[in-house]
Amino acid sequence: MPEKDLDSPGGRDISSLDFDSNGILRLQWARGVVIDAPNAQRAMDRVNDMCAGRPTPLLIDMATTESVSRAARAVFAKRCDASAIALLGSSAVDRVLANFFLGVNSAPVPTRFFTNSDEAARWLTSQGHDRA
Repeated sequence: MPEKDLDSPGGRDISSLDFDSNGILRLQWARGVVIDAPNAQRAMDRVNDMCAGRPTPLLIDMATTESVSRAARAVFAKRCDASAIALLGSSAVDRVLANFFLGVNSAPVPTRFFTNSDEAARWLTSQGHDRA
């Protein structure tokens, strides 16, 4: 069952956060969210809580986000429990945002942009992880 905590500060920024059947943690941002440093940090804290210290592949669906601030990109460049990160988008704008992030910030783990969820999941699985 997806974790949803809509009553917490920033709870509405994340649409869902849950593990799929392959052990991939999937984070979906809410439609139209502007990701700033505080909600980026809340998201990473929630990811770390879900991972419980175990390296875990993370798929971030950013297809409906409005924008990502510079300060948020700095938060995402910090180490977390993700073993690899797939950024999932659907448009040229999403690709530009992802490429800008990847080009400006050195990601702490292997990170790639995809427009296809199945390809993203296959890549994450190929990166190896120990979550069953």
